[in-house]
Amino acid sequence: MTKLTDETRASLRRRSRLVHLGRDSEQSQGFINVPPFRGSTVLYPDVATLTSRAQRYTYGTHGTPTTDALCAAWTDISGAAGTVLAPTGLAAIVVALMTALGAGDHVLVTDSAYAPARAFANGTLKRMGIETTYYDPCIGHGIKALMRPNTRAVLTESPGSQSFEIQDVPAIAEVAHARGACVLMDNTWATPLFFAPHAHGVDMAIEAGTKYLSGHSDLLIGLVSANEAWFRRLHRTVDQMAIPPGPEDVFLALRGLRTMELRLREAERQGLALARWLQGRPEVFRVIHPALPDDPGHELWKRDFSGSSGLFSIVLKPVSEAAVAALLDGLELFGLGYSWGGYESLAVPFDCTTYRTATQWAPGGPAIRFSVGLEDIEDLKADLDRGFARLRATS
Repeated sequence: MTKLTDETRASLRRRSRLVHLGRDSEQSQGFINVPPFRGSTVLYPDVATLTSRAQRYTYGTHGTPTTDALCAAWTDISGAAGTVLAPTGLAAIVVALMTALGAGDHVLVTDSAYAPARAFANGTLKRMGIETTYYDPCIGHGIKALMRPNTRAVLTESPGSQSFEIQDVPAIAEVAHARGACVLMDNTWATPLFFAPHAHGVDMAIEAGTKYLSGHSDLLIGLVSANEAWFRRLHRTVDQMAIPPGPEDVFLALRGLRTMELRLREAERQGLALARWLQGRPEVFRVIHPALPDDPGHELWKRDFSGSSGLFSIVLKPVSEAAVAALLDGLELFGLGYSWGGYESLAVPFDCTTYRTATQWAPGGPAIRFSVGLEDIEDLKADLDRGFARLRATS
């Protein structure tokens, strides 16, 4: 097989790039996949090289051929200047925030952010003397009123965690950049395949590769891609923190990358099919899915996104907690568990009331988040149909 030329690589469509990026069989002794390089110590050929560290690999925490392969591939599909890795999605959020902020700074965080990110802002950032203000995810250009002279960063997440509000990220970025603030985005739901973060004004894009990049619920990993203005600072932060993911996880993430678009397209198809079916259920008050035409964020989603994933929520008509438990406890194909983006379907009840401060969570009934996997859609419907029968019997 002839090695890809730069010209050919630049001309490849995305599906082809996902198959070929970040691997070089010549450097892997002819094997297709880059092996998981494990190690702390790296040897130097002589004292001069040792003291100057004038070689690519210097120590295990500073990168390996395996991490380089994943970072190079993710940088390409993200349209970024570079990518760094972290051991979890939350660690990736932490790395990005620590890159953008310092003592005495102010950060704006969407009220729909991932709850552990809020805990970090309310705990560690507060102890560091960094103040956080939460804002309505639908604020758009109105975020200008919340900007202060010391506002150094704006954290977005679109769609919002659990509640799936679509943010006007380009509008927020326009305001933030005019004030010299950095724009961060948790882009895990869409991935760079369905939302191009840096093309929409995001400086640092955060991804929990634990989800769709993995696709098999068997690894933890986070990624942060950055534009030219922020990558060097980001790289310096993660280098000083020395928190690389494990080599096996990086290897599995690279393997997941090859089939990521195919799985994501199927998750989109499955998710929309189930969401539309749930819209017709008498037990369901509403379905929260930005790709559905009646969703409040649909027009923004249609403008900025090229697809949707298999994660969405529903709000049930008012029933007791016991009825919701009866629905969920007897499910056979939907597991009860956190995380998402794997091949298996999941369901979790949730209530945003306790961690919303800038907006009010009043959905009209109990809420459930679904992650739709790769099971046959008719089997998933049948499992839920039996669950709804248990709900009705318990109400």
